[in-house]
Amino acid sequence: MKQLLILAALLPAPAFAGAFTPPEGCTTYLTVQARQCRVSNHYTCSADPEGDKWRADFDQQGPFFLSRINHEAEWIESYDLGQTIIRQTLDPNPSDPASFSELLASGTDTFAFNLSRDNGEQTRVNGFDTLTGRSFTIDGVTLQETEFEFTETDLTGVILRRSRGREYIHPEMRIFFSGPSEWMGPDGEFLPMDGSPVEFMFPGEPGFEATEPLFDCDPLMTQAPREATPVPAVFWSGKMPEFSRTGLPALSGDNASPEE
Repeated sequence: MKQLLILAALLPAPAFAGAFTPPEGCTTYLTVQARQCRVSNHYTCSADPEGDKWRADFDQQGPFFLSRINHEAEWIESYDLGQTIIRQTLDPNPSDPASFSELLASGTDTFAFNLSRDNGEQTRVNGFDTLTGRSFTIDGVTLQETEFEFTETDLTGVILRRSRGREYIHPEMRIFFSGPSEWMGPDGEFLPMDGSPVEFMFPGEPGFEATEPLFDCDPLMTQAPREATPVPAVFWSGKMPEFSRTGLPALSGDNASPEE
């Protein structure tokens, strides 16, 4: 029932098509239009522990992913909103918890934790985030660049996913945004991807709470089944579940400029 209520809350009302409305008791604070045809609405809920944040991702066919992180940007839970809604959660007592505070204080944070899906799948994630020392201004918002790498395995050690590349962080908001990255495909080769932010909208600005992505979208995809989407949902979080915290290449374009 909880899963159905979450999905229903994300679906725009017919009278306000294209406008995101967060669940009751929650407030949207940021909308991000990104490459790879994704728009994300970030929101907080009064019933959650202080510092928890939610992100709802939309593609051309509607909401496809929902995730929650805590004050340390640890991924807490996510929902893959496919034909079958799958919930994934962080297992208790991680051996090396992800720490946004450690990343800011020392420049590097390592992490090692286990994940469980409600379909019975259990996995383990190991990796790191490190600050590169570079800053970029995207649509007027200054972000610090990070380098990351992670590997997700099953409990026997078989590699399921690997990713490496760069992301961005906003120290005050304590969240990650996607950047140039490579993801290991089914044949073992690394594939370049880029889910970098292009536009940031805050309350009162045009495009705030939009649900229609604007960049890198294929008109034909509006008629395609979700299974045909070229960027599978597993590649999106942000390290998808937020251990992609985002996920995805190219730091170029008029909206991305390095800070000297």
